[in-house]
Amino acid sequence: MSAGTRAKSLVVGVVGAGRVGAVLGAVLDAAGHHVVATAAVSAASRERARRLLPRAEILPADEVARAASDLLLLAVPDDALGGVVAGLSATGALSAGTVVAHTSGAHGLAVLGEVDGLALHPAMTFTGADADLDRLPGIAWGVTARDRAFAARLVADLGGIPEWVAEDARPLYHAALAHGANHLVTLVNEAADLLRAAGVRDPAAVLSPLLNAALSNALSLGDAALTGPVSRGDAGTVRKHLDRLTPASAPAYLALARRTADRAIAAGRLRPQDAALLLDVLADATVGSPS
Repeated sequence: MSAGTRAKSLVVGVVGAGRVGAVLGAVLDAAGHHVVATAAVSAASRERARRLLPRAEILPADEVARAASDLLLLAVPDDALGGVVAGLSATGALSAGTVVAHTSGAHGLAVLGEVDGLALHPAMTFTGADADLDRLPGIAWGVTARDRAFAARLVADLGGIPEWVAEDARPLYHAALAHGANHLVTLVNEAADLLRAAGVRDPAAVLSPLLNAALSNALSLGDAALTGPVSRGDAGTVRKHLDRLTPASAPAYLALARRTADRAIAAGRLRPQDAALLLDVLADATVGSPS
């Protein structure tokens, strides 16, 4: 595709009308591009495609690729991406003038083989609902691309800011986001379950102001935001926690407490002499028994 063609509105196809693909297709369409076709297999994906991409035909993946004369967006699971690219290449569905952009955070350009393309990963969580459209403006996109000008133009059309990620750094980049966002969901729901077990009727009301403040402080202050029994070296309190946690919850608590202690000591929040008893508890602890 020539630079002149790329400056115009693009004819786009989306393979994977899941939580990510349908939303990104809708944003590109709203930016003046033409999403002409999408592949949607499940009933939920087909409904999402009809709602968010009403002008796009729902077609098999190879037909979507043939219809996408300028840009083909692949929004498929990470482990399926290589097979999808290989399959489309083998059937001759990818034309020389079509740029292929995938949304995988873990993969870069290597998964595309000889295909002209880029990796374009939004640093955002998606539900597939219309509300996702409001979360995209201003977010970062992890981008790996040979043609940075075209990639930057796409990210701008999607309302985002490019964060250039080297090919060999993409697994670490993606691990950071998954560790922060996905595990945060698990951590919050674990805390909510423990509050219910303690008799709290509305865990969300208790946790919301606390966790919002903790997140804000962590992002602005780093390890200086640490509070609580581990950062104070309160070994007895941590021991009581471990005694009451269930076998399902105790291992995660213990692993995070150990890592929190390491970071608190390294940051100077916890003096080594004050940490001795706490470290003994964390080193000797066995996972909790049912309360």
